[in-house]
Amino acid sequence: MAHSGEIAMTFSALSAPTIAKHRLYYSPGSCSMAVHIVLEEIGEPYDQKLVSASGLKEGEMTATQEWKAMNPKGRVPALLGVAGRIGGAEDLLTEGPAILIYLARTNPSAKLLPAEPAAEARCIEWMNWLAGNVHAMSYGQIWRPQRFTNDENSFPALRIRGKENISDQYAYIESLLSDGRQWAVPEGYTVVDPYLFVFYYWGTRIDLDMRGLYPAWTRLTARTIARPAVQRMMANEGVELFLQTD
Repeated sequence: MAHSGEIAMTFSALSAPTIAKHRLYYSPGSCSMAVHIVLEEIGEPYDQKLVSASGLKEGEMTATQEWKAMNPKGRVPALLGVAGRIGGAEDLLTEGPAILIYLARTNPSAKLLPAEPAAEARCIEWMNWLAGNVHAMSYGQIWRPQRFTNDENSFPALRIRGKENISDQYAYIESLLSDGRQWAVPEGYTVVDPYLFVFYYWGTRIDLDMRGLYPAWTRLTARTIARPAVQRMMANEGVELFLQTD
């Protein structure tokens, strides 16, 4: 559980917190929700720092020079307290799938990754596709069309194309989840399921009929929301998602 009042929250704090092992840089309702859930599942102390990704073009805080000095990619999530660096601040890990895998592997008692290598590879397969295709491409076209063209007259067409891509990708997700499995990876609940929660929630934000179009995914999301860790994240970030399943 987060203990956000126990240490100073500044971008200039480039060393791991003294009380909490990790600091999560996050934006409410963004893909950082998946990492937030996993930290709650693990149950060890951590703290949070808001770096808002909201904004008409780029994030109001992720686009600042202050944040880019720490994370040149200008994105969230980021996790402080992981040895090493690839650009940016020392001990700062970026990229959602990398953070999720790291947290799961360093906290094996939480059982958020399968022990069998092939099943673990399926988790990575899921997350790479969600991050690279569904998020970066399709939602990028809808919410950040300026990343694809400087011609603002092309933005409406890009947004339409993004929603078409989402429709195809969400139908594919539904087909995978419709085989009777309880979780994204049949072996059990993993880091993939909090990540899928993000994309289900985003579907409601772009006014998709998630319950009507994706019943298997809706049932999985309902099971995800029933978990106390997910409920704590939602309360902390002010995220609301009301589901009624058959």
